[in-house]
Amino acid sequence: MMRHKRLEHRFVEHVPERLEPGILYVSMEYATSAHSCCCGCGEEVVVPFTPTDWKMTFDGETVSLSPSIGNWTLECRSHYVIDHGKVIEAGPWDDEQIEAERRRDRAAKARFYGQAPRHEPSVQAATPKPRPGFWRRLYDRVFTKP
Repeated sequence: MMRHKRLEHRFVEHVPERLEPGILYVSMEYATSAHSCCCGCGEEVVVPFTPTDWKMTFDGETVSLSPSIGNWTLECRSHYVIDHGKVIEAGPWDDEQIEAERRRDRAAKARFYGQAPRHEPSVQAATPKPRPGFWRRLYDRVFTKP
């Protein structure tokens, strides 16, 4: 459960050394933002704005970041979206989903920056296939399995 349900934004030149919980610090000069993890663990979360990372939207009153913030390297492994200053908890990801996202991220950076990607399995092949729903599994078991 997210401890912080809203983040107040502050536009700053430099991110302060000590981050105040519940505040999203945005530095346009350095194209980055930082905040204390919304789960309440106190870890610093840095979000760079680049064509292949996150995008920041300011509507004159609130800030949104996209895509979601997945703190996979932190002990809390929190995952949330910041939408118009609201913190919306997103579902947890397993290790396979996290690794697939990391491969997609590396491939996107390689494409954008014109680098030859390291030999990795296809991004499409790395995406876990969704498990068939209950009714599909039941139908297969009853009607297609000997």
